[in-house]
Amino acid sequence: MSTDKKVNQAIGKATTLIEALPYIRKFNNKIVVVKYGGSAMLDEGLKKNVIQDVALLKHIGMHPVIVHGGGKEISKWVSMMGKEPEFVNGLRVTDAETMEVAEMVLNKVNKSLVQFLELNGVKAVGLTGKDGGMLRVEKKYVDGKDIGFVGNIVDVDTNIIDTLIENGYVPVIAPIGMDKDYLGYNINADDAACAIAGALGAEKLAFLTDIEGVCKDPKDPSTLMSVLTLEDAEKLITDGYIGGGMLPKLRNCIDAVKSGVSRVHILDGRKEHCLLLEFFTQEGVGTAIVNNLEESYE
Repeated sequence: MSTDKKVNQAIGKATTLIEALPYIRKFNNKIVVVKYGGSAMLDEGLKKNVIQDVALLKHIGMHPVIVHGGGKEISKWVSMMGKEPEFVNGLRVTDAETMEVAEMVLNKVNKSLVQFLELNGVKAVGLTGKDGGMLRVEKKYVDGKDIGFVGNIVDVDTNIIDTLIENGYVPVIAPIGMDKDYLGYNINADDAACAIAGALGAEKLAFLTDIEGVCKDPKDPSTLMSVLTLEDAEKLITDGYIGGGMLPKLRNCIDAVKSGVSRVHILDGRKEHCLLLEFFTQEGVGTAIVNNLEESYE
């Protein structure tokens, strides 16, 4: 490689860092919640990229918190036990036996993420919502139907998360909570991430998904909307443009912004370093939901 080409490559890298500088300054010492799920959890290469992104956020002075799922892994183990995974409106029917499997799998996933973070020079602690009474729940019913040990969050106690952040740790949280009788419940990971981000007053909440973001026409990637206000998002739902799995996710985003999260991102976790591209570049790579356009960082 010629000297000129090497210099030009170095200049390109420096330009990228300069573009990121105002964002790094703005988000320094701010809490960022990352809901980690989808293909990015199953592909080892993507997992490495996500954890590297989170580690970088920590090293430049942000306070990342990971909330993770593990649905596909839970389904695999339930099937291995000879049971058929069952869902109602996207929520897993969770009897006592399935609850044991879910807790086992989520704890396994939790500790593997802690290990990855530690390998990247970041101190991390794995938790469930049971720890410190973090996530208090009540039984969740779907259209009046009892679907077992599935919880609806009624309270978030952030004391243990605050303590870990203050002492330089990245909390890694599995979505399991307890009810008033101290029974364990499985919680939808998106719901847990929203509740935790709102309780922490997070600057950002990022959902890593298997889609590029919110498209007005889901079949046409060119209709991707980079920024949505709450009004825009609610109108898309009302007008019938949003359906399927995106509908509850977008509603979660709306609720998170209303609860005080400054900016919520829906990102394609299959893209390498999607967190860094969305947080630290002008173009971004997904959809951001904000209260109003005046809060856009563009």
